[in-house]
Amino acid sequence: MAYTYDSTNIFARILRGEIPNDTVLETAHTLAFRDIRPQAPLHVLVIPKGPYVTFDHFAAAASEAEIVDFMRTCATVCDMIGAAPGQGGGGYRAISNAGEAGVQEVPHYHMHILGGRMLGRMLSRD
Repeated sequence: MAYTYDSTNIFARILRGEIPNDTVLETAHTLAFRDIRPQAPLHVLVIPKGPYVTFDHFAAAASEAEIVDFMRTCATVCDMIGAAPGQGGGGYRAISNAGEAGVQEVPHYHMHILGGRMLGRMLSRD
């Protein structure tokens, strides 16, 4: 089944400038901004500017330029917020939720970059 993009989702509205955000970094294909409900001291969302629903949709349908830009922006954000271990940071977690079972809340592909404290185990056993 093909993905259907909902252009009324909150991230699409942010990209159109209808909703303000606390931008960390913007590039030709990517926007990174601080989460309005941070789950850790460092919590940045990184989103592609294109209409992609999930990670697998982005990986399969985005252009090489979009994919490279997104990944490099994620790396730059990790460095900018002081989380990149290779730059002396304490580390981070990168999370992308997809679909109902993955508890995806916004139907626009996005990567959460979290850090600034010990984050615990990756998943609970519930």
